Amino acid sequence: MNNMLAPSPGFGLGLRPPHYAALLEAPQRVDWVEAISENYMVPGGKPLRMLDAIRERYPIVLHGVSMSVGSSRGLDCEYLEALAALARRVQPLWISDHLCWTGVHGRQLHDLLPLPYSEEALRVVVRNVRQAQDALGRRLVLENVSSYAEYHASTMTEWAFLNAVAEEADCLLLLDVNNVYVSSVNHGYDASRFVDAMTAGRIQQIHLAGHTNHGTHIVDTHDHPIAAPVWALYRHACERFGPVAALIERDDRIPPLAELIDELDQARAVAARGLHRHAA
Repeated sequence: MNNMLAPSPGFGLGLRPPHYAALLEAPQRVDWVEAISENYMVPGGKPLRMLDAIRERYPIVLHGVSMSVGSSRGLDCEYLEALAALARRVQPLWISDHLCWTGVHGRQLHDLLPLPYSEEALRVVVRNVRQAQDALGRRLVLENVSSYAEYHASTMTEWAFLNAVAEEADCLLLLDVNNVYVSSVNHGYDASRFVDAMTAGRIQQIHLAGHTNHGTHIVDTHDHPIAAPVWALYRHACERFGPVAALIERDDRIPPLAELIDELDQARAVAARGLHRHAA
């Protein structure tokens, strides 16, 4: 099964406009970048020109936020066509999106909403992922989302649902370690149990990010440095899965690039310790 995975490009950062200039001015200790697909699904303009220029210097992954693979109405064909056109232009290493739904009746809610983990939802997601993969001509990489509520209709765990989607749709997975930790605190389960249950040969990428702890619950805000428990869970993931592409997301209170690169170096160090245990 491992031969379905693209080779790991190393350690990357989410591509954000405040860092365009620094990434283009000189080589940085960034192995690759992840671009939000919807920001560049336009016929022209400065964002697309910047993406073209950065692509010449760094490998790129496309990461979407509005495919809505959990939609019972199926996927938006125009969206898939635009995404496929962008992929032909930038030739990403892979294309990812979220295991969620993002709107109803054609209206985007601009949020990543969790699904009930049921057989009915599984059938919907598998159908939609297959549609996306047919349109894109490649395997889709699906990310677990953070959640703050649960459905009475769920009949399986989130990790069992993820594994079932990957197996039945023959897609790959993006394990967001921060989202695992956030949801584990909000719903009262052991985060390491989630990581241990995942099918290793399906994990194409790992996300790392910061969150906001409100005491009674945690919110996935991407506006803080990575917290100690998330670093510990990431090390555990490296011990479990071996060398997997890792990326840091920051979407608010975005610091200078140098500060994020220091955090990326911390990821390299944590991974090295985990990989030592993986190889032992």
